[in-house]
Amino acid sequence: MSNTFVFLFLSLMSVALAGTVTYDWSIDWVTAAPDGFSRQVIGINGAWPCPPIKATVGDTVVVKVYNNLGSESTGIHFHGLNQKGTQFMDGPSGVTQCPIPPGSHFTYTFQIDEPGSYWYHSHNKGQYPDGLRGPIVIQDPADPYAGQYDEELVLTTSDWYHDTVPVLLQRLLSPSNTIFLPPFPNSLLINDSQNVTFKFMAGKTYKIDIISMAAFASTFLQFDSHTMRVIGVDGSYIQKHDAYQIRVAPAQRYTILLNAQPTTRRNYAFLASLDQNRDYLNDPAPRYPFNVTGYIVYDSAKPLPAPYVVNKWSIVNDFTFVALDNQALLGKPNVDIRLDFTFCLDSAGIPRACFNNIDYVTQKVPSLFTAISTGVNNSNPAIYGRVNPYVVKKGDIVQLTVNNRDLAIHPFHLHGHQFQVCEKPSSGKGTFNGHVRNFPAVPMKRDTISVNPNSYAVIRFVADNPGVWLFHCHIEWHVVMGLTATIIEAPEVLAAGLSIPDDNQAACRAQNISMAGNAAGNTNNFSDLTGANNVSSYPDRGQVISAPLTLTWLTA
Repeated sequence: MSNTFVFLFLSLMSVALAGTVTYDWSIDWVTAAPDGFSRQVIGINGAWPCPPIKATVGDTVVVKVYNNLGSESTGIHFHGLNQKGTQFMDGPSGVTQCPIPPGSHFTYTFQIDEPGSYWYHSHNKGQYPDGLRGPIVIQDPADPYAGQYDEELVLTTSDWYHDTVPVLLQRLLSPSNTIFLPPFPNSLLINDSQNVTFKFMAGKTYKIDIISMAAFASTFLQFDSHTMRVIGVDGSYIQKHDAYQIRVAPAQRYTILLNAQPTTRRNYAFLASLDQNRDYLNDPAPRYPFNVTGYIVYDSAKPLPAPYVVNKWSIVNDFTFVALDNQALLGKPNVDIRLDFTFCLDSAGIPRACFNNIDYVTQKVPSLFTAISTGVNNSNPAIYGRVNPYVVKKGDIVQLTVNNRDLAIHPFHLHGHQFQVCEKPSSGKGTFNGHVRNFPAVPMKRDTISVNPNSYAVIRFVADNPGVWLFHCHIEWHVVMGLTATIIEAPEVLAAGLSIPDDNQAACRAQNISMAGNAAGNTNNFSDLTGANNVSSYPDRGQVISAPLTLTWLTA
């Protein structure tokens, strides 16, 4: 029986067995102390850590949200899920929806079309470092690595702050912050804890989904006497690749196989170390103040090992990974987007982060709503306002280059796609010169890429997912500072009759947010942007609601 037949058979079976997975969530303030410091965090159904989403390819996922935060709006992005045909469910406030106001309900409904490890998080004015984030694990009935592991585990990593996001933003977005200094975390969490133990049985193989839910810093990982065999990144299968050390940037995911030892003669440790350095390989004296030792326990009667020590971090180069499906490098692009990243100041002297000297500013109309309400004019990027808009037609091959002119490593994420990583040189290589000779024949695919200091990255993707998708740095403080671009994809399709779901409309009405027209809400003259937002609000209190709301429309 051929592998192709088996794959098709299992894929058809997954469709036949597909079901609906429903989650009912009240988003609440709760008290937690994951690192020993007690503080208010944003949890779900009165508890924290937030629960995982688990589903299988083909399932429909329904997430019913009630905002019980009192004075804060919210919204949820399902990071890495492409939302094909469900553009309104992507979750970023001001893009695919209005924020969910306090005291209101909102339902997200979407179908699962890809397996792998993902995560969900608030995508509303920097909110998720306060705790509103959790893992997503999607099972694959056609798993090409089925039979090569016995159990599946999840390992999340995150930096952690003791102050709330609105307090941190006041320090970040201050005219006195002349060196664009981000808030630095107070600790490192593994599985939202600092006491992590995995129970292993000798001779078994474990599949581990490693998910970074960090807001700022990356995490190094190494397991004592256990070689990681990487089989996936960001929900994309790769050809098996051994690694002793990995660096998981904010929002990235690694799926690994870990072979247990053949005997239970002792227990083992692993080390997670937070990378707060600008450029750990080239900084003269890199520092790692936050470390967590976890344990692999074979025999609970035997002692735990001493805290694990790593003398030097020398990670696997993910650019050497090869996509398991052997998809060749996409052909010559017919759309070329170049984004030069620098820090900048807005007209009020507030520190911002810019692509091509422009910081992203949320507009009066969510950008997807503009795309579906302006007819043939939706292909004019100017009508979307100061959101760094780029228009691509359906079927375009898009090449996007990020030139990182900063002295630090930055992770960049594209909504709605897994992209091919065409080039990602080391630090100090300057800007992309247009040469493609170093592009791999079969690139790996992922949705979040680390771009080295004073260097660049080149990615390619096919515009096959009509919608409005963000491309942004996944250091959350830089998102708030404006380091975001907007891809308006297949506007000719978006103009053909999409309608705003009822919950989206209700959230907008409750806050008097326009749902049609250009960035300024002008429905008569789309080229007239009078009144559009050109400067982000200041002072920025994050997601805190200050205006009275009209909530008479709410139902239980």
